[in-house]
Amino acid sequence: MTSSRKRRVYSNPHNAARGPVVRRVLVIAACLGAFGIALYAFFALTPTRTNPEASRASVEKAAQFLSADNASAARQATLDAVRQDPGSAAAHYVLALSQLKLKDGVGAEAELKRAVDAGYDAKRIAHLRAEALLLQGDAERAIAEAEKTDPRDRAYGLRVRGRAMTTLNNWSEAAAALQEAVRIAPNDADAWTDLGRFRYTAGDISGAILASQKAVQVDSGNVDALVLRGEVVRSQYGLVAALPWFEQALKRDPYYHDALIEYAATLGDAGRTIDMLAATRKALEAKPGSPQAFYLQSVLAARAGNFDLARNLLQKTNGAIDSLPGALLLGSTLDLQSGDNEQAIEKLRQLVGRQPMNIEARKLLAVALLRTDSARNAIDILRPVVARGDADSYALTLVARGFERIGDREQAARFLDRASWPKRAEAGAFSADDSVAVLGADAQERPDDPSAVVPLIRALLADGNRGGALARAQRIANDNPGAPAAHILVGDLLMLSDRFGDAATAYKNAAALRFDEPTMLRLVEAFDRAGNREQASNTLALFLSQNPMNVAALRLSAHWQLASGDFDAAIDTLEGLRARIGDRDAALNAELAAAYAGAGETEKAEDFGEAAYLLAPGNPAIADAYGWAMYQNGAQAAGLELLQKAVRLAPNHSGLRWHLAQIYADMKRFPEARAHAAAALADPSFTDRAAAQVLMGKTS
Repeated sequence: MTSSRKRRVYSNPHNAARGPVVRRVLVIAACLGAFGIALYAFFALTPTRTNPEASRASVEKAAQFLSADNASAARQATLDAVRQDPGSAAAHYVLALSQLKLKDGVGAEAELKRAVDAGYDAKRIAHLRAEALLLQGDAERAIAEAEKTDPRDRAYGLRVRGRAMTTLNNWSEAAAALQEAVRIAPNDADAWTDLGRFRYTAGDISGAILASQKAVQVDSGNVDALVLRGEVVRSQYGLVAALPWFEQALKRDPYYHDALIEYAATLGDAGRTIDMLAATRKALEAKPGSPQAFYLQSVLAARAGNFDLARNLLQKTNGAIDSLPGALLLGSTLDLQSGDNEQAIEKLRQLVGRQPMNIEARKLLAVALLRTDSARNAIDILRPVVARGDADSYALTLVARGFERIGDREQAARFLDRASWPKRAEAGAFSADDSVAVLGADAQERPDDPSAVVPLIRALLADGNRGGALARAQRIANDNPGAPAAHILVGDLLMLSDRFGDAATAYKNAAALRFDEPTMLRLVEAFDRAGNREQASNTLALFLSQNPMNVAALRLSAHWQLASGDFDAAIDTLEGLRARIGDRDAALNAELAAAYAGAGETEKAEDFGEAAYLLAPGNPAIADAYGWAMYQNGAQAAGLELLQKAVRLAPNHSGLRWHLAQIYADMKRFPEARAHAAAALADPSFTDRAAAQVLMGKTS
């Protein structure tokens, strides 16, 4: 039966082929169906005939958007116009204008060509094509094309020339072009914006402030002017003051990429991380694949401790921003975290080569070198840092570890001793690279070039000629009144001469132009050492109001809260810092111990003191904090032992002597109490003089 059925089925050749034929028919039908759907979609989405009237309406709408400084909406409207009439010269021209506003040089150049092909006057696009070339990074061709600018568009052509010259570091030609642009077009906000950005880049902050103010005065809705104003205000006043300017720009064009990036960066530094993330996501909508947005998201992930995510996000930049200092620093930090020490070294060498005064980069490079058994190189990279009196304990410890690796125990011990000292010495300058005679000859040839004069000032300092160094610095500041760095240089030299009031004046001049962390710290110290603690406190409070997450400012604030006896406020500040930077900071734990001890929470004080001591048992200030906390918590003998150790390590520190004097007085060991109180009073900087004198009287 089975065999018979098989014969019947296969005996008919038509039956044998039926299955494959049916399948082929079904496949062909499916393909025809898919093709039909695609064909329908093509004709549905693509106009079968031009619609010049609709295109003109879209162009007019786009022009209105451009007038309202909403280039993103203008681009969308002109894309509609081009679809409605691909042969419209006006549509292609306005689309090119929109793309130039959005920094799309490639797209703008293509649309300008299409506009000319469609009949637009080729003589009137040279300045625009020059800008398109500049946006693509071709400054030389941009300059050549700008030379062809029609006289009616001369101001625009000069703007492009000035920006291209800035790219080529031809500062004098750039300044001449941009100043001429604002002269012939005084009511052009774009011209003032370009001049302001040039001045900002060149370090003329005063000039940048004036130009940015003029730009928004001429056109309060110009998005580029608002973004520049935000950047200048951020530098001049702080993060919080800058936010409204970026927000105003985004009201005009909610998808303006540059504004979103600056806004996101400012939000992140101000601690508004959720808003920062939202802004970066919107930037990615505006410009898919934006390397700046991915970089900021990577920074955010790294701050949160999610290093794998940070690394993945940074990789999405595809190397577009790898050469920027921030990306080099972030990338090297992530490399160190994952153990890719050689990659970290490569990035950090680039960064230190470009920013030789970047101490944080030098310390990270030293860490990477120590990990790869390059101890001598690690010592060399930190040598100019530890040669300064104010070298931090971490840099000193790294150098000590380097000397340990090469077997030089004596040098290692010397640097470990310095690392353990509770107070830094005065800041000094980086050493000069050549003699006064050689550098003086160079400065004589280039008297207006800070890169020639500043090394001479360093050499004069190293030679002990502070007066000569100060005179040179004051000359630079007088010649460059709009450069904050010039005023800071004068202030630093005045501080070295103990002229604290005069130094504060110089720092105030710098702070009026750029109120950043280094300027704030200098100004606070100058006011404080001049005996003006109120001004110092006001300066710190003002800075924190604008930069509420700044670690250095928060540390200083907590230190002063402790000194003034405001222990609850100090605890709040220090606990906030601990939540951000973790539990492995010995100094932070020591200050928490002091704050909790002052607030009467002695068990917590002892816990934090112990945590600090485990991290840095050789630091006298930390031994003091732990001993004082133990004493306050009832462990009198153990506390006394630690305080005695602290004084042995730092016998000239009045604060340590004063703590020990109080313990001896409580233990009725009056001769020792008087001796240590007297030693504290012998220090002119000791502040608790009244209490020490009372103790001296009670124990006599």
